[in-house]
Amino acid sequence: MPTAIAVTSADLVLPAPDRHTPGAAVLRPPGEADLEGALAETTALLERHGHLVALVPPWLPPATVRRLHTVRAILETDRIALLDIDLPPLGTAVLARQLRQLTVSDFSPGVLASAARLLSHYIYAGAVLGSVAKLDRIPVGLKAHARSWSPSAQFAVLAHPQPHLARIGAAAAPAHGGVLPPGPAFATHLTFARGQLASDWVTAELAPAWKVQGVMENPLPADSARWWATPKLVEFAAAIPDVSVLYQLVASVRREQCRWCGFELIGDRCGFCAAPIAAPPPEDGAAPRPRAATGS
Repeated sequence: MPTAIAVTSADLVLPAPDRHTPGAAVLRPPGEADLEGALAETTALLERHGHLVALVPPWLPPATVRRLHTVRAILETDRIALLDIDLPPLGTAVLARQLRQLTVSDFSPGVLASAARLLSHYIYAGAVLGSVAKLDRIPVGLKAHARSWSPSAQFAVLAHPQPHLARIGAAAAPAHGGVLPPGPAFATHLTFARGQLASDWVTAELAPAWKVQGVMENPLPADSARWWATPKLVEFAAAIPDVSVLYQLVASVRREQCRWCGFELIGDRCGFCAAPIAAPPPEDGAAPRPRAATGS
């Protein structure tokens, strides 16, 4: 069975783009499962899939993050990767879907885990917001704060890969290159989810401007309103949909072997043990000794 990709809530599991893409495992938070149940579920996943790659965004409740690390520590296994990926909720769900697509390829678990950081750079994640008065994820100027008090105010906000904020709608200035968030220079599909904001701007304005190849609507993740600091939103994420392009992107990066746990990886850090690819110089001048993977 392919490596299991895991998220922390069912609303982060987007529909599979094809019949070959497997689903995702949902690791239940402490309020839904006790520690014994979490250990049993994780053990079953490891027995079935061999390795587990879980996305652990920083906006998760601290109790959920502690539970994940506790389970890995108790099981004393090198086969669980907990990946710190800083994307908004819908962007996190899109990244999980891309990793699910790649699990059916010939990539090793180590390459698959470390590929998450690479793929995240190619995800354009943002939202249309009815207010930015409480938004602290990206810089918000005083004028935008003041305009947020207008009942008809709407803002286009891009959080990743580069922050961008502009007022949109009838009251906004004419389009002059600064209103629309800068889009990707490669082929993408656009996924969006509606909150409590009546706006068709994502499909009517953004999608044509970004020349996306397809648009898909999904339910809004439960954590989106908290992440964007308002329930009045339409969240969106544009990403590479073609698994062959994703494969070539990952395959083009030089592979290394983790000096600590022995997993194959790409980039500068192991997805399983988080060890950097370059070892720090030893204090006593002795060469560092790598630790063999336990394989447990």
